[in-house]
Amino acid sequence: MSMVDPWGEAPKAMPDRATVVTFRDAISTRLAAFSAREVEAECVRYGLPPSAGDGDNPWDSKYRYVMRRVRALDLDQLAVLARRLVTDTEDPTLAHLVALVEAGGVAGGVRNLIFAANGPKPRIVLKDAVANTIDVVENAEFCLFYDDPIGDDGLSWRRLVDWWAALNDPSAPERDQATSLYQRLLASLGSNEVERRFFRAYCTLYATLGPEIPALIPQVYLHYNPYARTPASTLFRQRMDFLLLLPGRRRAVLEIDGRQHYADDNGRADTQRYAAMVKADRELTVAGYEVYRFGGAEFQDGDFDARVTEFFLQLLRV
Repeated sequence: MSMVDPWGEAPKAMPDRATVVTFRDAISTRLAAFSAREVEAECVRYGLPPSAGDGDNPWDSKYRYVMRRVRALDLDQLAVLARRLVTDTEDPTLAHLVALVEAGGVAGGVRNLIFAANGPKPRIVLKDAVANTIDVVENAEFCLFYDDPIGDDGLSWRRLVDWWAALNDPSAPERDQATSLYQRLLASLGSNEVERRFFRAYCTLYATLGPEIPALIPQVYLHYNPYARTPASTLFRQRMDFLLLLPGRRRAVLEIDGRQHYADDNGRADTQRYAAMVKADRELTVAGYEVYRFGGAEFQDGDFDARVTEFFLQLLRV
């Protein structure tokens, strides 16, 4: 996508993602359009924190001066600032970035990721209510708990492998660490050959597209309710089959629908069960998640692996 610059310059390509990096660049470019004498006052007017650098001034480089002042802002703060700038200056690049943020993505960052369960359900406690810190106090050996920071660029396979290596043997070769993690994630799918086939189809992309693409995370806990004591009171979707944490705070949920999603234990159509499923989908979608479902019968097609790969290429926009 291109747009003509209002100052009469050549068309400028619009960024395809609203990230901390693209917001910083666009904001710095816009404020650097002011004179060196004015830019400091504009930074103050828009509430930018002062730079930590000694002797920092806009006369050396207006762009770098603003960049140093916006580095302390997170994605939400940058988006708020961008909206103000769009109102005041009608900057097309900032307007485009704001539109990308408002078009999708999940509000708030990822704080806890409990996944790849291959045994009893973990018991979770709220360790620090102020910081929203949780702790797995029982059955932790049957799941993985990723609590490293996850930024707006999502969680890549390489970053997940680095985290796994730090837990185990950091000195081992990266290829060995990646293979070990792959086997552990595959084990969480048990004997479900359909989910295993789906997982393997995506993992082939690590070799062709590289380890920087998002990691496909299996068996991710979404809801936890220790007070749900009866089948009628349990939450419908406690775990997601698969999750992708994509750049721009996009979270893609991927579900493989077997008969249990729409039929009772005797194989008869269960409208209540189906209604609960679509209600849970609506709630996730309203919260900003993307939900993609695959019917179990699709896997009977010999071309399914190729179609799954094509779907992921489209989803990743590569």
